[in-house]
Amino acid sequence: MSTSLSEIIVRDFVHSSWSCVEAVVKELAQFKQAPPKKRRLFQLRNGRGDKTTLDNSHFFVRASVEYSTPQVTVEEVQGILAARLLEVCGTYFLNYGMRKADERDLDQICEMLGKPSQGTVVSFLLNTDDVEADRYSANPLRESIASSGQSAFPVASVNTKDLKIDRAFMGKYDGALITKDEADSITRQLEKSSDGYVNLVDAVKYEQLRSLSQQLGIDLCVDSLRMPLEVLERETSGDLLHQLISEVHTDFDSIERAYSCMGRSIRSRTTLLTVPHSRKGYGSKRAARGKIYFEGEKLKKVQVDYRTTPLYDNEVDPKDISVAVADDSFTVEGDRLAHYSFRETPSSPQFALYSLASPENCAVWHGIGVFGAPSLLKSIVTVRLSCAQGSMVKDLEDKYGVSSRVPLNFNLVPKHMWAHPTRHNIDASIGCVQNLSDLANRGMRVEQLSNL
Repeated sequence: MSTSLSEIIVRDFVHSSWSCVEAVVKELAQFKQAPPKKRRLFQLRNGRGDKTTLDNSHFFVRASVEYSTPQVTVEEVQGILAARLLEVCGTYFLNYGMRKADERDLDQICEMLGKPSQGTVVSFLLNTDDVEADRYSANPLRESIASSGQSAFPVASVNTKDLKIDRAFMGKYDGALITKDEADSITRQLEKSSDGYVNLVDAVKYEQLRSLSQQLGIDLCVDSLRMPLEVLERETSGDLLHQLISEVHTDFDSIERAYSCMGRSIRSRTTLLTVPHSRKGYGSKRAARGKIYFEGEKLKKVQVDYRTTPLYDNEVDPKDISVAVADDSFTVEGDRLAHYSFRETPSSPQFALYSLASPENCAVWHGIGVFGAPSLLKSIVTVRLSCAQGSMVKDLEDKYGVSSRVPLNFNLVPKHMWAHPTRHNIDASIGCVQNLSDLANRGMRVEQLSNL
């Protein structure tokens, strides 16, 4: 069964997404020929919690999973598979030449997929640790997240002490968003977890991914990098993310340039380039409201208001929306952002900014155009191009080793995305799919996205 499933997935991917393989091989050839660049070290954690240290001599393929659900979703599985297929097929055809794949090629690719990432090309997960714990109203810990007052906290600071499975949630969504076995796994990890919510989620997801890897014959347990909060906590003034936040808050012109890259107008000044956390623990970008004030050209202060706000709906019941409960108001002096210290002013920068610190050479997106906004990708590309030209943040490549090249961007084709076989929701847990061949037989369709 394992072999046949991996063969089905590989065969369809090579047939339907060949142009993506060609794009990766072309980029890899240029990557190998490029002169040595300043080395940056990345600490990635694997499924056991150990740390792997890699540098930018590797070609990184980025996928992602969400900390907003402990269970692994069908969407997340397909994204990891896409990253591994791009990694392995890119490596294989770079080494053996571009040609129509025969049975021997497919067998060797399947064999490579059954092993962890190795060599120059490495798949990894970029997991954002500044989101709300029930961002998409699909978390089985929902009630206790809310009752413990943590619904508007960033997941990096959520405590697991008072968390437990919500019986009402299970009664409603069993078989549609989660299964009883998955809920039992979460409970087991909760009983032995004492080091925070994100570690709990990693433990649950990697346990599922190990089991799924055996069933598919494809190693899905790729290492992960948490950003931005874990990175900011490790940094000191002058390090990459600190420098990014400082430079975009230098004065009116720097903020206006950042706004322009993100497709926003400076007129209202209500978009916060980094969202300061409340002393009460709130950090939800969804619940935060803000306004930027200037004194001449100088950034004077940022006003921040946290208000109770609906989050995002799940695909089973769009009316059943979780709420980030928050109530606080405060100001942050401009100098605290222009001379930034996370220890003094913890905050969550916008993804378009902190994605510059991701080592990705290519990225896998999930259904941009239907399930994701093209505007986010456009802002990320525009920010990177602006930095490469030195018009927004200077010396990123020379000082920090950040490549000036825009990463390749690939997309799970929306109409071919994997989903629950009968309910057709992409946010179903992988445990809700009783027969994995139902997913494999849908095909593995990936497309390359235009940079602008």
